[in-house]
Amino acid sequence: MNDTAPEVDDRFRAMLMARTGEERLIMGCAMRDSARMIVEASLRADDPQATVQTIRKGLFLRFYGHEFDADTRAKILAAIGRAAQPTSR
Repeated sequence: MNDTAPEVDDRFRAMLMARTGEERLIMGCAMRDSARMIVEASLRADDPQATVQTIRKGLFLRFYGHEFDADTRAKILAAIGRAAQPTSR
């Protein structure tokens, strides 16, 4: 859905493109950080006792889970689980 008038879209794009590449990169990184904080807060609201591993899996599923088939998604989730486990020597 796009309910923004084309002339407003054009003006916004012109304002955005007037910024330097560095400024646009910083804006994009800040938006990504904000999105991550919102998703993490949502995951913690759903499960206040969530472990780091649970949060990492939840972030992956929310941001990227739809990009993978079920088998690949399961492999990635297993790898996230292994990465969060302490290693023995």
